[in-house]
Amino acid sequence: MDTLGGAEFAPDMTYLNTSSCGLLPRRAVTAVQELAEANATGRRGEGAGSFESVDMARRTFARLAGVPAERVAAGGSVSVHVGLIAASIPTGAEVLFAEGDFSSVITPFVVRGDLKPRYVPLEKLAEEVRPDTALVAFSAVQSADGRIADLDAVRAAAAAHGARTLLDASQSAGWLPLDAGAYDYTVTGGFKFLLCPRGTSFLTVTEEAQDSLVPLHAGWVSGEDLYGNTYGPVERLASSARRFDEPPAFLSYHGAEQSLALLEEIGIETIHAHDTALAARFRAGLVALGHEPVPVAGESAIVSVPGLEHRHPDLRRALVAVSVRAGYVRAAFHLYNSTADVDRALDVLAG
Repeated sequence: MDTLGGAEFAPDMTYLNTSSCGLLPRRAVTAVQELAEANATGRRGEGAGSFESVDMARRTFARLAGVPAERVAAGGSVSVHVGLIAASIPTGAEVLFAEGDFSSVITPFVVRGDLKPRYVPLEKLAEEVRPDTALVAFSAVQSADGRIADLDAVRAAAAAHGARTLLDASQSAGWLPLDAGAYDYTVTGGFKFLLCPRGTSFLTVTEEAQDSLVPLHAGWVSGEDLYGNTYGPVERLASSARRFDEPPAFLSYHGAEQSLALLEEIGIETIHAHDTALAARFRAGLVALGHEPVPVAGESAIVSVPGLEHRHPDLRRALVAVSVRAGYVRAAFHLYNSTADVDRALDVLAG
């Protein structure tokens, strides 16, 4: 199976570590380099980048996520987005989490000290929603092992009990189709399967849920009139989710504009089929070698296997990039990978 990225990517190793950080396409690298050079010479004049690039990235992400661009806020990290949501939860409210979920989804709620966090196995998340649950906060795909949440069941259970939903799509957006409008909030780090530079992340908020958030870090970029409120308090915040924007890291967003455009050109459904087929080939190969990957419901682009942590140095020496998380060797497959990459990793593990 050939790669989908074509000449956009030129890895010089077997790179199976997108769950940690995705590779940048050449067009994104070029955009970042051009802006950095312009900033070094002063040729851009005022400012260090283009808000048009930020909005192009916002609009493309919105199309990939299936929501209007007016419902998307642009920022720099998932934890900041989650912190904004955590600040909106009333004192004493219960927030339901999956055990072992990524810390950025959990910690902003816990550090408040006046909420009631509750942790349940991922497989029981839907059945554990209760009438006093204010929010269910969970990842679509678990970072440690690639397990996929029962998204339909969790949404239905939350709706039945009047709970809001917060979905972290950082390990899924870019290969797993995302219907962001089905959740009150979604947060997505851009530097994994979305192939953006670090410093890009996206928050989606339904129109109804937008009223639940106070834009605590609002600044001049949050104003309805972008350049009309640079001094004194902003007179009128943006009517869209842009009121929750952070000041943009322009270098990152100039790259993100290009990376997201590439994903849209190829199509998430096509990428999903490609990535999951490679992951299935790797799982089958591991089983043939006598290893048992963590079982997942459905198809996941992430494969984690216990008992191989001691082989990580061998893989690294052979220029096969994977990661070790929660005691598992974790491999993640994306559009720049091929069957040759799968077979190379299996050859190393076979000795």
